[in-house]
Amino acid sequence: MEHPYKTRSGGATVTVFAPYDCNNNCPFCINKEEYADTSGFSLEKICESIRLMDALTPLCDFVFTGGEPLADLDALQVMLDCVSPSHRVFINTTLPVLRNHSEAEVVAFLARNRNKITCINVSRHLFHYVEEGDDAIFGRLPVKSRINCVLFGDHSPERLVPFIKRFGKYRVPIQFRSDYTKTTPENLYDETNDSILADLRSILTPTILEGCRIRCNYEFLDGSHVISYHKTLPYSTIVETGDDGVTYDILYDIIIKQNGDLHSDWTDVVLDLDRYRNVVFEPSDLHRIF
Repeated sequence: MEHPYKTRSGGATVTVFAPYDCNNNCPFCINKEEYADTSGFSLEKICESIRLMDALTPLCDFVFTGGEPLADLDALQVMLDCVSPSHRVFINTTLPVLRNHSEAEVVAFLARNRNKITCINVSRHLFHYVEEGDDAIFGRLPVKSRINCVLFGDHSPERLVPFIKRFGKYRVPIQFRSDYTKTTPENLYDETNDSILADLRSILTPTILEGCRIRCNYEFLDGSHVISYHKTLPYSTIVETGDDGVTYDILYDIIIKQNGDLHSDWTDVVLDLDRYRNVVFEPSDLHRIF
């Protein structure tokens, strides 16, 4: 792609891959192969890239993922300290039973960083893939949290209802997620053939649908408990000609890899820094559909 860059006001979301592995082998994880050889990983270079993106778009969101960001609290602290207070910060975690840190240490770490961390997105699934900590931790977390649940296989109401009640006890929002490797521009908003959507509608009260070019989010209520259903494309760059007649590469996500390299898409496209320094900003295209 060689077009000028465009992104939403504030800048593309910057996702940072932690330079250390987790001890999990979740069957849907597409990142595991990247952690097979850690010899080129560099905390120092990641921090250099964080500072660079902080300077270029001081209002963008940062997401820390992996791997398991909470597996090395000292390294995660170093990375968080590179992010200025103007950003929202999210951490994607399995919140597992950890070898190096106790539950109390994780809670204390989050408490120390409560002014930095906007939310932690915790992976929990209908089937157990990791050694999960006690659910009671959700009542002790000092920062906002959300459950991320990728739906594979059987997602019948008989399985969904107990899962929803499990976390409704702690009023933790749940985001069910589709298998994004199967999402296309043609089926992103297709409701007729979406079995997950049909199952959720059979047990929950629909409220709103928000969407944009590459993702959509259906929201439901179970009483006052908020549940959503998230669908996204497997890439994050859209090529589009604007009203000015110029064709742009519209960036939604920028990735900082484990070695500090900057990519402009999940498909291993290297970010052109010169083009991003001259990026054109547009209003966010996320809007409420109903």
